[in-house]
Amino acid sequence: MKVDGGLMGNLANVPKQAKRLESLGYHGAVTAETSHDPFFPLLLAAEHTENIQLVTSIAVAFARTPMNLANIGHDLNSYSKGRFVMGLGSQIRPHITKRFSMPWSKPAARMREFISAMRAIWDCWHHGSPLSFKGDFYEHSLMTPMFTPLDSEYGSPKVMLAAVGPLMTEVAGEVADGVIIHSFTTRKYLEEVTLPAVEKGLSISGRTRENFEISYPGFIVTGKNEEEFNVTKKAVCKQIAFYGSTPAYAPVLGLHGWGELQPELNKLSKMGKWDEMGSMITDDILEEFATVGELDEVVSKFKGRYSNLVDRTMGSIPARDDDHAKAMLSELSG
Repeated sequence: MKVDGGLMGNLANVPKQAKRLESLGYHGAVTAETSHDPFFPLLLAAEHTENIQLVTSIAVAFARTPMNLANIGHDLNSYSKGRFVMGLGSQIRPHITKRFSMPWSKPAARMREFISAMRAIWDCWHHGSPLSFKGDFYEHSLMTPMFTPLDSEYGSPKVMLAAVGPLMTEVAGEVADGVIIHSFTTRKYLEEVTLPAVEKGLSISGRTRENFEISYPGFIVTGKNEEEFNVTKKAVCKQIAFYGSTPAYAPVLGLHGWGELQPELNKLSKMGKWDEMGSMITDDILEEFATVGELDEVVSKFKGRYSNLVDRTMGSIPARDDDHAKAMLSELSG
C-alpha cells in the first residue's frame, strides 16, 4: 500500500515539509483545497524534492475550467518530471454556487465531461490531435501554436477523482486513473457500494482493476498517551459528525441503519453546535468509520482492515519520532 503525507499550511514551510516527507519514505505529498491554493505548494515541493509524487487531494474541478486545469496539470507534471497527480473533486452545490460563483448541474455527468475535455486538450498538445471537443457543458475547439506547450516530454498527469456516491464513483472508473474515496466511508460501504461502482465504470471504459488506483485516507484514532488519544478521538468524532451533516453523504449512514442521524446532525450544524454534533457519534459508529487502537497496533489494524481493498492511503502516520514513523510506514507499505 502506498502512503501519502499531508503538505499543508504556510508556503514558507513547504520546502522543509516536502523534504521531510520524502526522507521518511512517503510515496506522495498531498495538498487539499481548503484554506490555501492546492497547486502552489506542489510547485515548491517539486523544486525541493526528487522522487516523491505530488498530489492534489483534492482540487475543486468545478471552480475552474478544463483548459485552466489542463494548463496547470501540464506545467506541474512537466516541471516535476512526471510526478504530479491531479486529484479532483466536485465539492457540493452551495460551495460551487455561493463560494466560487460557478454553475452547478448534474455533477457526475459534468465531471465525466470535464475530465474528458482535459484529456482532449492534452491529446492536442502532446500528440498533435486537432482540438475538437463538444459536450453538453464544455466546448473546446480553438488551439494555436502560441498557446500550445512545447515541453511535452512527460506528457499529461494521472487524474484521480474523489467520489462518495455510486454515480461519481462510476465516473471515476470510466474516465479517471483512480478514485479517491472519501474518509466518510466505512468498509461495508466500500465493499457494497464503492467497489461495485468502480467495476461498473471500468467495464464501460474497457479497463481492468490492475490499471486503476484506489486511494482511501481513513480515520485513525490513536495517541502516545491517554490524553492525546482522547483529544484525537474527540476531533475525529467531530469530523465524522461534520461530514454526516451533509445530505449528499446520508446514504453512508443509511446503509448502517443510522439514517435518522443525518437530519439531526444537519440541524445542529446550521445552529453551529459542533461539539454537540460530535457527542452524537457513539463508539459503535466511530468503530465503523475509524481504525481505533494503541499507537503500536493501529497501523497493523488499518492494514488488516483495508490492504486487500485499496492501493493507497493518505494522512500523516502518528508516531513517537521520525524513526518510529519510518518503521510504521515500512509496515504499512510492505
